[in-house]
Amino acid sequence: MSESRFEADYWMETAIDPRKAAEFMAGEQSSGTFVAVPGETEELKARSAARVTRLEILDDRVPAPSLPSAGLEVAPGRFLTRALVTLSWPLDTIGPSLPNLIATVAGNLFELKPITGLKLLDIRLPSAFAEAHAGPKFGIEGTRRLTGVERRPLIGTIIKPSVGFDAAETAALVDQLCRAGIDFIKDDELQSDGPGCPFEDRVKAVMRVVEAHADRSGRKVMFAFNLTGDLDQMRRRHDILLAHGATCLMASLNSVGLVGMLELARFAELPIHAHRNGWGALSRHPALGWSYVAWQKIWRLAGVDHMHVNGLRNKFAETDDSVLASARACLTPLFPDKPCTVMPVFSSGQSAAQVPGTWAGLKSTDLIFAAGGGIMAHPHGPAAGVTALHEAWEATLAGVPLADHARAHPNLALALGAAA
Repeated sequence: MSESRFEADYWMETAIDPRKAAEFMAGEQSSGTFVAVPGETEELKARSAARVTRLEILDDRVPAPSLPSAGLEVAPGRFLTRALVTLSWPLDTIGPSLPNLIATVAGNLFELKPITGLKLLDIRLPSAFAEAHAGPKFGIEGTRRLTGVERRPLIGTIIKPSVGFDAAETAALVDQLCRAGIDFIKDDELQSDGPGCPFEDRVKAVMRVVEAHADRSGRKVMFAFNLTGDLDQMRRRHDILLAHGATCLMASLNSVGLVGMLELARFAELPIHAHRNGWGALSRHPALGWSYVAWQKIWRLAGVDHMHVNGLRNKFAETDDSVLASARACLTPLFPDKPCTVMPVFSSGQSAAQVPGTWAGLKSTDLIFAAGGGIMAHPHGPAAGVTALHEAWEATLAGVPLADHARAHPNLALALGAAA
């Protein structure tokens, strides 16, 4: 890839000649339209048009379209084709703009009539994007510094029930978790600033507890408060967090949008815990949407510090291989001189039972292992759930099977029994 161009890879399914389909995509997303226009000269196309730089046929005998397409008829006995396609654009057409990058690589091409399946697999960006965007302010190193956790994963949880607790009830649960040795706690993404648990009341109550435990232990538990809202609301809530000594904020990526996240990252003085709720609408169908490998690059450049990647044997529809690929992507540098790596967050139905597989698949301790029900539903209570997770990670990192370690660690034994 040239420093003057950017690229995107796609999985494509089409009812027409795949070369024509790829050229159609390139034209639609650069200088062309549905008919030839006088101004689109050969000189202009050479300077500004997208190029098809790869076309690899995967299957040319697909019997039926994956997605509906109004007005498109596939004759009986005709087959569709699936292919890998790479498009390349000149940087001069958009500059290093993330919003316009999305409009280019993930715009109208999803709707083109001859394209009966399309997934954006990856993007590759020149160094101009690194120079134009700050990326994470804290990332892995900053998160470890603020929590005081080294050489192991952060053990985390989510306030459960997700909503329904008032500020005092939330703080009481945080007190239990801090006493048990938790590293990280987050609001559920559904907890915001409603009358039942106002944001400022929750921050004041929780941070009194966190600060009291920090005074005794010398280590401050990180709590990610959900400040998702419009820009003025997020700025006001951010300032409340600063005033009360908080060390993390949370925002829902699909709710605040890319520009909202860019602006939040510009003024934020705390790590940004990025929640991906709504991700399934962008990814679940295998023939439509985004790969997480491509999607997470946008948000890392925008300035987030933690990114959710789901978890192994999760409660959702994602496979373990996909989860691990997402986590590895978060830890893979974006540029040689500006890695922009972020802390992957494993969550969604996690417990002590998933710890060995997480370590085996990722081979890194740079992660937050956030178990909601896996801690809250422990038979002996949340404190025992935290202890069990610590014990699971200690055993796994030492190469000791969990079943063996559990013989002398009853909290772990109960956690494994509950997860079975």
